[in-house]
Amino acid sequence: MRARWRRWTSRVRRAWLTWRTDGQRETTIRYLDMLADALEARGWRCARTYRPEVIVVRTPLLRVYDDGVPTMLSVLAVPGGRWGVCEAPRGRGGFLCHCGGDGGEMARMVEWFLRERMALRRAEARR
Repeated sequence: MRARWRRWTSRVRRAWLTWRTDGQRETTIRYLDMLADALEARGWRCARTYRPEVIVVRTPLLRVYDDGVPTMLSVLAVPGGRWGVCEAPRGRGGFLCHCGGDGGEMARMVEWFLRERMALRRAEARR
């Protein structure tokens, strides 16, 4: 009985977070703009693929290039009424950091993630 209850509450929570993310597209775009501006100020190349004049997508995505390899980022609703930057292919499982502030802290955490990913790629290429 408890296992069934947990599965049910997990589905409801996931549906609620998806509804929040889809219903507040402007909030998602505002956080992605803030993150893109901060990353570009740090020297990263970003492609804002969430603007309707570029391409119409269901989930707004920010493409960040590290050594020519793109990393897709999204902003999703997370539990507790907050928003979080996530690696897009992994969804909430690829959570990187919470959104908020002026974007500097978000950019610092995403930059750390991107630098670690580049270091792993270089180490694999040397083998």
